[in-house]
Amino acid sequence: MIKILIADDHSIVRRGVRDILTELPFPFEVYEADSAASALRLINNQLFDIFILDISFPDGNGLEILNQIKNIQPNAKVLFLSMYPEEQYARRAIKNGAFGYLTKDSAPTELVAAIQSIISGKKYVTSTLAQILVDDLISPNPKELHNALSDREFQVMLEIAKGKKINMIAADLHLSPKTVSTYRARIFEKLKISTTAELIRYVMEHSLA
Repeated sequence: MIKILIADDHSIVRRGVRDILTELPFPFEVYEADSAASALRLINNQLFDIFILDISFPDGNGLEILNQIKNIQPNAKVLFLSMYPEEQYARRAIKNGAFGYLTKDSAPTELVAAIQSIISGKKYVTSTLAQILVDDLISPNPKELHNALSDREFQVMLEIAKGKKINMIAADLHLSPKTVSTYRARIFEKLKISTTAELIRYVMEHSLA
């Protein structure tokens, strides 16, 4: 039987996804996680055939969960279901091994189609994401400054934007404060900013948090 994990901190979203999954033409079991921590506990204790993940959790980031899933289960099939538009996170998710990315305003039929495609081993790419990937091939220089950040820099940027101090970010990400400070300097340089206030404004203006 197919095992599916839905990880989202909003119960109404998990319930909605669960209801949509009844349209799948094969038997399945659904497990739920309401936080990054609970998702990781489940992932460490059993294998799943497909993961349906949100991007943003109060206690973590979906991209980091994706990396941990891939470390535990290299062949994992992860579908992101997020409120953030595809141009903000999808390319980074696909680059890091996700099998698909949908926004939460997608039609229920598209979620079903994505899961069926992913279960069969195929990545699911929407027309919007396909155009983004084609544009990247044609013009490899990123249009948005944050797309030039490494995955770790991107993660640190989001943590700084939450108002966290260097020492707290270091503890959360298992890094030294010096390393986090180095990432912070690189982020400021790549985003062409000089203050934390400017960083927070940048993140908000680009709908990254």
